Amino acid sequence: MQQTVYPTSEKVRSFIWLLVFSFVLWLALSSKLDWPELITGGVVCLIVSIFAVHIYSKLDLPPLSIKRILFFLVYTIVLFWEIIKANFDVAYRILHPKMPIKPGIVVIKTSLKSDIGKLILANSITLTPGTFTLDVIGDELLIHWINVKTEDTDEATNMIGRRFEKYLRMIFA
Repeated sequence: MQQTVYPTSEKVRSFIWLLVFSFVLWLALSSKLDWPELITGGVVCLIVSIFAVHIYSKLDLPPLSIKRILFFLVYTIVLFWEIIKANFDVAYRILHPKMPIKPGIVVIKTSLKSDIGKLILANSITLTPGTFTLDVIGDELLIHWINVKTEDTDEATNMIGRRFEKYLRMIFA
């Protein structure tokens, strides 16, 4: 795997975003907002960000930006909504007296180019009840589907993967 080299300005921007994100997370998880707590949180977040920016660049993740963070937040909401819908669908299939399932394996295609984007797409599909990603081979994902509605690759891609992929493309482009 070829590692992307980002310019120093991108590393500095990623460092700042990691610092801000980790400090906001610290504030959200803190029980007090007094000065010693804020100073400790700031120092810990600074140290974590110094080390994390190097790990971040080794993972070949794209540089952080407001656009990517906003799309990630929207993606998280979409993912949770799809998980909720899929839970109700699977519960219906289990509780129905005739148990209307038609399990099978389908292939879907992805236009994502980065390995981390494909990984997150595969995990998102697996997190959604009723689907399970078996393998990722190039630009294809092998999916076990509890109720196969189509075996056509394009239709299955639209039904399973596109709902996540349009957001992941904006995050990992």
